[in-house]
Amino acid sequence: MAEKAIKLPKNPQPGEWRAENLSLKYIADYKPFNFVDGEGVRCSLYVSGCRFACPGCYNAAAQNFHYGQPYTDELQAQILDDLGQSYVQGLTLLGGEPFVNTQVCLQLVDALRERFGHTKDIWSWTGYTWDELMQETPDKLELLSKIDILVDGRFLLAKKDLTLQFRGSSNQRIIDVQKSLAQNKVVLWDKLVK
Repeated sequence: MAEKAIKLPKNPQPGEWRAENLSLKYIADYKPFNFVDGEGVRCSLYVSGCRFACPGCYNAAAQNFHYGQPYTDELQAQILDDLGQSYVQGLTLLGGEPFVNTQVCLQLVDALRERFGHTKDIWSWTGYTWDELMQETPDKLELLSKIDILVDGRFLLAKKDLTLQFRGSSNQRIIDVQKSLAQNKVVLWDKLVK
């Protein structure tokens, strides 16, 4: 009896998936004041559109670039007001795929930094690995340079582990972006437990 082939996520070539060609600037959801998308109390923006198509994706609806609603100035103002609460630690970008929605993500990140400086941290999830991002387009590198923590790598069903901190499969890493950029190598988040 033949074994069933294991489905895997798609693997783009460097520069293949460009935000200007793919993103419709839609968001799947906005969740203020949550505790699951990173450390502390977070405001989480789920962008729409992802090409990785990871089997077992927990947010498969957000793979569609036209899912949800357009990102608006009103929503951005609401997110910034919510981030202004003293108990909110920061912003989280997920999806979908933030790095193929850089127009929306950079607009929000720049507005956050203008208003709050570095008093609020920025986390992002991506299906790209760190090494893949290092070979990517200028907009992706700009977004990466402005965030604090990156959870990288595609979700892999064969490596699924629900006991892991802030990630679904053991191939994914929680990376301290600023330390990694400064040292020109991946530096894992220093609060990593498992």
